Amino acid sequence: MANERITNNGPTFDVNRRLLAVGAVLTGTGALLALVGTAIAGTALATAGRGWVRQLETPPSELANRTLRQAKHASRAGVEAWRAQAQHN
Repeated sequence: MANERITNNGPTFDVNRRLLAVGAVLTGTGALLALVGTAIAGTALATAGRGWVRQLETPPSELANRTLRQAKHASRAGVEAWRAQAQHN
């Protein structure tokens, strides 16, 4: 076996380089498999999300525009009510 011995006038630290290399290869392979699995799961979720959006009666952009208009109208009404109250007092 290829062992490397590191000493500095104290206890020795023996490293089995072959086991270390095998561990590094297995770790790299596991990381690559995890990355591929994440990409596949992400693709499945994105595809499902696109299908869900297509089934909606109203597109999300239209809903967002409608909600923004409602918020602007509500804000304007609040400001007008506040000003009317301030003038009344």
